[in-house]
Parts: sequence; structure tokens; C-alpha cells
Amino acid sequence: MARRGESETLSTEVRERLRGDILAGQWVPGEKLQLVALSSHYGTSSTVVREALTRLTGERLVELKPNRGFFVPRLSLEELRDFNELRCLSEEFGIKLAIERGDLQWESEVFAAHHTLERTPRHHEDESLNPGWVAAHAAFHAKLLSSCGLPVLIDLAATLSDETSLYRRWAAPSKNQVQRDIEQEHRDILQAVIDRDAERAGALLRRHYTLTMELILESGLLPEATS
Repeated sequence: MARRGESETLSTEVRERLRGDILAGQWVPGEKLQLVALSSHYGTSSTVVREALTRLTGERLVELKPNRGFFVPRLSLEELRDFNELRCLSEEFGIKLAIERGDLQWESEVFAAHHTLERTPRHHEDESLNPGWVAAHAAFHAKLLSSCGLPVLIDLAATLSDETSLYRRWAAPSKNQVQRDIEQEHRDILQAVIDRDAERAGALLRRHYTLTMELILESGLLPEATS
């Protein structure tokens, strides 16, 4: 039992490292994920890597092609609108339930997640997106929904969050992105949640996600992500 537990822990650790590296752009969309190279990179067996990749296929961050292997999924701007609408609809419902069911402990955890996000730089000195900020951003939005009581909705929200993060990583630079005050958007969402204003919180989440989508659609994807 102990050995099995250690194996599951190792697989989870490798899966999370793989997720972080994919979202950080370690491999371009459409690139094959080589088992031998990944085993060497993560210092583990191909069995552990294969298990981690298989689990990530269920989260849409990895694509398994029969008889060909594992690949980073290709991105389609045509699908992005549908992903965004599904995310908005599910999280509007989720935040309503979370506000109805969340207690003081949940509020404190939302505050803490937002504090971490506020204190994490969004970009490195070279203007590239900071993976630490991406993780803090995802954690804040996940915490908002954490008291909704619907694991299936929480899992869906996490999957769609990762999808959007992948698009955001490979989006071409946008002049309008500089003008956007994303930190204020997060403060407004936090305030609506603390005020227990479910309608406003849902509307702000929709606006927040839709602005991201529109900027990605406007700027397009980097050439290396579409080749």
C-alpha cells in the first residue's frame, strides 16, 4: 500500500510539473511529447510519465493520437468563443452557489488567494508572462468557486481555465492589453463576492473572461503556435 501511495504521489507531481511546463510554453501547440525525453527531463520512468500524460488528456492539455503518441493540442481561435461562453455560463452559476454557501472561512481564503495574486508580478523583465502569476491567477479563480459544492463544475472550470491560459500564452502581443487594468478587474470581482452580490460577481466574471478572449482574437496567435 505504501509503495502504491508513493507511486501515485510521484505521478501527481510529474503531472503538475508537466501541466506547468505546457502552460508556460515549453512545447509549442502540435508538438509531440516524447516519452524518453520527458522521462529524462523529469528524472522518472516512462511509466510514470505515460500515466501523467494520460491523465492530462482528460483535462485537454494533452492530445493522444492513436499509434502516434502524445501531443500538445493545437489551438483554434474558432473554438475560443465557444470555450469562453461555456466558461462564463458555468462560472456565473458556480459563483452564485459559492456566494450562497460560502462561509467566513471561504471569504478568508478568497482574500488570501487574491493577496497572493496581487503580490505576484504578471510579467518578467523581458515582458514575458510569469508562470507564477498564471498559477496565482488560476488559484484565485478556483478559490472563488470552491464553496459551490459541485465538484463537476469545479473540474470543468479548471479545465476551461487551463484552456484559456494556453491560448493566452500563445497569443501575439496586443497594444490594448497594456491599457487593460486587470488588477482592478480582480479587485472588483473580490468586492462583489465579499458584498455577497452574486449577480454583479457573475457579470464581472463574464466581462473579465470576455475581455481576455477578445484580446486574443484581436491579436491572433504567435506564428510558431500556428505552424
